[in-house]
Amino acid sequence: MRFDTEAMSSDAHIRKVLNIVRTHLDMDVGFVAEFVDGKRVFRHVDGDQSPVAPGDSGLLEDSYCQRVVDGRLPELMTDACDNAEALTISATRELPVGAHMSVPLRLPDGRVFGTFCCFSFLANPSLNARDLRILRAFAAIVADLIHEELDAQRELKQKRERIEKVIANQAFHVRYQPIYRLNDETVAGFESLARFEAEPYRSPDKWFAEADEVGLGEELEIALARKALEALREFPKDVLLSVNFSPATIMTSSFAQLFATLPLERVVLEVTEHAAVANYTELSARLHPFRLRGLLLAVDDAGAGHSSFRHVLDLRPDTIKLDMSLTRNIDRDHGRQALASALSMFGRAMGSQIVAEGVESEAELDALRRVGVTKVQGYLTGRPMPLADAVQLVGVKSKALRKRA
Repeated sequence: MRFDTEAMSSDAHIRKVLNIVRTHLDMDVGFVAEFVDGKRVFRHVDGDQSPVAPGDSGLLEDSYCQRVVDGRLPELMTDACDNAEALTISATRELPVGAHMSVPLRLPDGRVFGTFCCFSFLANPSLNARDLRILRAFAAIVADLIHEELDAQRELKQKRERIEKVIANQAFHVRYQPIYRLNDETVAGFESLARFEAEPYRSPDKWFAEADEVGLGEELEIALARKALEALREFPKDVLLSVNFSPATIMTSSFAQLFATLPLERVVLEVTEHAAVANYTELSARLHPFRLRGLLLAVDDAGAGHSSFRHVLDLRPDTIKLDMSLTRNIDRDHGRQALASALSMFGRAMGSQIVAEGVESEAELDALRRVGVTKVQGYLTGRPMPLADAVQLVGVKSKALRKRA
């Protein structure tokens, strides 16, 4: 027997095992039960005639399961009505219970999770020790699956608590990276970028991925954007501030509330091309009232994402930001030059500005000038910096750009 572990969840595996065992043993009902606070809770049930369903529960002491675990009942009974202890349980006659097999589900730490059980409404004298060994073998598989699932749940809980703590304590700060105009070599605006102070120390994309995994992506994005947008009070009114949002968060009420009273003519909303958009019509409709109020739209990471320029074509952004994978070594790569040139031509035709991200060398800068890029951002012209340092750059010409003008 082989299970496709990539395609099936732990629950699906357990249901499959339960069905195989119940069918092989010719039982009417099979189930996996968990012991919780003095109760037996049915987690998985198999059998068309089952009198119980997943989620049902009852007192543990009133069950066969407890008596099997503590030794008052044997793991195999070909006819429960022949056992005096079983007859003290009302279900024995009420269901009735004929043949019954049950083994404990023991986790690696020795703890009993519950039991793996099968029973039929009629006695079955053909059941023997070999059948019990089969049940035990499959119970061991189920116990391993349960252990893996409990570990996964524990890890997910730890991740959620970590993200909740980061948000509650604002265990992050914002850095601002300058975006320079090539025509006058001065700052056109800044992109706000998240940096996290909490452990484990890792890149921002890992924090956002974990937040999405535990259902807190929206909350983390909103918290960071709220912090970043405080810089609008410090920058002159002609300096733009870019903030990053996923399409999913843009569709939320939290996003609408955050942007309700902002001076949107000073804000650039960057939508990453890496993020999938379920419905472009809905996203465009969502953004429309904000764009009427002056919000500028940028498509981030153009040329890198799986969306294959759908963001650019369907959202009609004011700015197209070339991903660093496209600008890296563009001076030595004719293919990159051709694609950047085509995007620049497209931008001019659509009335969009072209910003090159990740510019690190003077040779890359020269190549980007030649293909029609109008703004640049990268370590060559300025690393992400604290707000106080960013304010000092406003109105000052870039030394890196002056050298190449």
